[in-house]
Amino acid sequence: MALAGRILGGALNGNIGVIQTMVGELTTKPEWEPKAYAIMPFVWAIGTIIGPAVGGIFANPAASYPDAFSKQGLFGQFPWLLPNLICASLMLVSILNGYLYLRETHPDLAGARDSSVYQNLAEQTRMITAAGATADNAVDLRQESYGTFNEIDVQKNDQWQLNADGTSREPSISEKTSPKWLTKKVVMLTLALSIYTYHSMCYDHLLPIFYQDKTVDQVSIAASGLVDIPGGLGLATRDVGVIMSVNGVIALFIQAVIFPFTAERLGVWRVFVLVTILHPVAFFIVPYLALLPSHLLYPGIYTCLTIRNLLSILDYPVILILLKQASTSPAYLGRINGLAASAGAACRTVAPPVAGLLYEWGSSIGFTGLAWWFAGFVAIIGVFQLWFVPRERNESTVVKSIVPCLENSAAERVSDVVDVTVVCDEEYA
Repeated sequence: MALAGRILGGALNGNIGVIQTMVGELTTKPEWEPKAYAIMPFVWAIGTIIGPAVGGIFANPAASYPDAFSKQGLFGQFPWLLPNLICASLMLVSILNGYLYLRETHPDLAGARDSSVYQNLAEQTRMITAAGATADNAVDLRQESYGTFNEIDVQKNDQWQLNADGTSREPSISEKTSPKWLTKKVVMLTLALSIYTYHSMCYDHLLPIFYQDKTVDQVSIAASGLVDIPGGLGLATRDVGVIMSVNGVIALFIQAVIFPFTAERLGVWRVFVLVTILHPVAFFIVPYLALLPSHLLYPGIYTCLTIRNLLSILDYPVILILLKQASTSPAYLGRINGLAASAGAACRTVAPPVAGLLYEWGSSIGFTGLAWWFAGFVAIIGVFQLWFVPRERNESTVVKSIVPCLENSAAERVSDVVDVTVVCDEEYA
């Protein structure tokens, strides 16, 4: 039943590609699209705070709050119903909010509906003086801020085709044909996103299981080897909920401060390479939390969560930015996002049952780290896959932080690199 529910949830959750495409279509300038993608991981981090808190606080309310909920009542017979009802209510609010306030972005469907809405707003809405906007001259109203960035500037090679006398040359008929959208770079970056999605989903799936799995006393652990960890941490459901909420706070801080700071100074491509190489570490260290004494358990848990969030949160946005860069035309952005979302959904479908089976098998043979290490080996595959991701020369991306103290005003590009192709006519040859 749990697997069927998971499959149903995945089948109904085909909105990631749609959201990515709508974010790109809602921006009025193409160069704003990458920075708009920063909203998704930022909001996701907020959700990782609220979600575990709801689950940890409201799960099994008859046992946690016996004065308010009877064990013979509805929530006593179905201990997981209350947090699911809360989540369903939030989804209903999201549906109503999207239906009432989110405008259609499809070019063929947006015109008629939006024009009537804007006309009614113009007729019924009174003019309001923007005193706060005009009073503060230090605010640059021309800038747009999305998530944790003020700006992401994507620089690519420009190709100018000239005749030998210096005049511009019109492209030939073959050059005017539309470029293909499924390039090697798109395929390799989609594969990189799939690998990331798989091991990230394994981590999210295994973490609460490992936290709540029965613990083993220190004597038996001391007698075992480093590859023989038979149990988990034995934490209560409420403790796990608190830990996951703190995990969301850590993720929010990294998304808001660390990511733009790192991406601004290292560049998107270097960040992508760095976090991909270091990602396996996050999986190999988690099983050894069971070896820690009780007074070091929580510091060890939060250290592991910080390392994982640092790598994971840096990885996801830069892959989206690189995918946007790989698009040969803005018209192909929806196809690329759809392909990436479909590949990610396939990995999210496979990851939980595989991780669960490996964890069960590892528990039966006395090594719960088996599932963690397998996910780590998948992350290692992602490291080797880096060598197959094409990168154009002289391609760069500049990320500017939304936090003023992190803005590197000196890091301005002096000049852009332009590739010039000179084509000689026969009369000049």
